[in-house]
Amino acid sequence: MSSTLVHAPGEGNFNITDLSQEEQELLEDIRKRKEQLLREIEDLRHEISEVHTEMETMDMSEDSKNNPKTKQMSIGRKKFNMDPKKGIEYLVEHGLLNHTPEDVAEFLSKGEGLNKTAIGDYLGERNDFNIDVLKAFVNIHEFKDMILVQALRQFLWSFRLPGEAQKIDRMMECFAQRYCEMNPDVFTTTDTCYVLSFAIIMLNTSLHNPSVKDKPTVERFIQMNRGINDGEDLPADLLVSLYDSIKKEPFKIPEDDGNDLMHTFFNPDKEGWLWKQGGRYKGWKRRWFILNDNCLYYFQYTTDKEPKGIIPLENIMVRETHDRHKPNCFELYSGSNEIIKACKVDGEGKVVEGRHAVYKMSASTPEEKEEWMRCIKASISEHPFYDMLAARRKKASNTK
Repeated sequence: MSSTLVHAPGEGNFNITDLSQEEQELLEDIRKRKEQLLREIEDLRHEISEVHTEMETMDMSEDSKNNPKTKQMSIGRKKFNMDPKKGIEYLVEHGLLNHTPEDVAEFLSKGEGLNKTAIGDYLGERNDFNIDVLKAFVNIHEFKDMILVQALRQFLWSFRLPGEAQKIDRMMECFAQRYCEMNPDVFTTTDTCYVLSFAIIMLNTSLHNPSVKDKPTVERFIQMNRGINDGEDLPADLLVSLYDSIKKEPFKIPEDDGNDLMHTFFNPDKEGWLWKQGGRYKGWKRRWFILNDNCLYYFQYTTDKEPKGIIPLENIMVRETHDRHKPNCFELYSGSNEIIKACKVDGEGKVVEGRHAVYKMSASTPEEKEEWMRCIKASISEHPFYDMLAARRKKASNTK
């Protein structure tokens, strides 16, 4: 053991080797206990901070809970994210939206709580009313004195382009008409603006998609756009400036505001607060649970868009259990006594595989515990979900 100096209050420095073996072991135990207490204090501080944040969120939302219109608006947004047409119909029926292209376009333009993929799908629909909404939506944008790249950046940030070619065609045609209307001296025809807009979008993909190895040069971009200005060439300096702008800064494609699990979260089999016991540290944390689609999701707050964890109910069993710290407990466990396949988000925001052999939860009342157990048993499935989830996350990460 190395010689260590320890400072004792009022006695100066002394050498640890001056202590007996028993005293040294006692000192080491005290140090370990101190470290453990410091960790526990830090955990408590973190939990207190979480509770304070949750209380503030509850206080801020208390007024809105008692307002039926606010609740209906929230339901309407969720319905829109699931089925845009039904969402708009719901809002109109409840007097929260006028059934005019202008009002609907204004609602979509504000975009509060709306999934931008759903906005794009709705704007791209072929029927007359949706086409009128699309025109009104585009007309909300101010493109005057903007170069084409700036206008495209603004336009493409307000929704997410749908996958269908016909929908994209209608949307970009409306964009080109609006841009040329506000900047009449830039292009000879709207067709020129339309074709060049597509060329810019393709350039953005070619320059910034890692899977595209052969990056186009500015000379090739100029060559690609020969003769598109009603048979004439566009000024070379214009094309160079467009190329440089895209090369320097790619388009910011909006993420889906309502994630791809929105269908699951909108109409769950059951949802509510439960206390969940930790895996490594056996402390209890209050989490918002949602049960549906043969999965159990849990969130830190009801307002969170992404779950903290996902527990597929694959080869899972549920049983009543007891805990001296919490009442009304039940737990999920693997029938084969293996680690439960699950995903969770760690402290750095990374998705990692859960390592629980058992998930223990506590309900507020015995009745609530029985209801959760009944619903979970009804949802338990032997169909694999974990591989599907892993494949979906891998695909998402590869496309970013």
